[in-house]
Amino acid sequence: MTDSGVLRIAVLISGSGTNLQAIIDAIAAEKIPAELVAVLSDRPDAYGLQRAAAAGIPTIPLNYKAFASRSDFEATLASELAKLHPDLVVLAGYMRILPAEIVNTFAGRMLNVHPSLLPAYPGLNTYARVLAAGEKHHGATVHYVIPELDAGPAIIQYRVAVEPGDTEAHLRNRVQAGEYRIYPQTIRWIAEGRLRLEHNQVVLDNQPLTSPVIIEDDQC
Repeated sequence: MTDSGVLRIAVLISGSGTNLQAIIDAIAAEKIPAELVAVLSDRPDAYGLQRAAAAGIPTIPLNYKAFASRSDFEATLASELAKLHPDLVVLAGYMRILPAEIVNTFAGRMLNVHPSLLPAYPGLNTYARVLAAGEKHHGATVHYVIPELDAGPAIIQYRVAVEPGDTEAHLRNRVQAGEYRIYPQTIRWIAEGRLRLEHNQVVLDNQPLTSPVIIEDDQC
């Protein structure tokens, strides 16, 4: 952290950056004692870069398609992250699987938000899969990142009831509204020194979590 105790955060995005905006807004409202040191994207046209620029946050566009190989891109990404010296790396709609080398460099200091109640429904197309399976609930999970996809220790979940006649779009809107609550909340806990990962165990307020914190939607 900086000498003032402010958490230094680097954010990785691939798209519109709505979770990024929720974090920007929470920091601007002084709800999180943190500084966004840079927003990096694998797509130079990602709208989230415009959000960052509008908030005065440095942007680092890395055009994945311009690199000769995946390993070249990953080496450049690792180098850019190293230059930033972040205390925390936040994945906010970053759509590429990170190599184990980067993940391990930031072990216990990298977060992701996934649109399902993990460990159920890792991977893509969670809304369609949940509706097809006739599940009663869906939601989002903030978790620490490990090399295995969507398998890191869960911290907090936002849960909504699947309504009769729900569509993917309607369900997505309600789940994403929850993401905008639980992602800044998680970062705030870290910035305040309340949350940490210890021997692959999530510890909140010095108490090991046996299961993630659950935030219920009004319909639950």
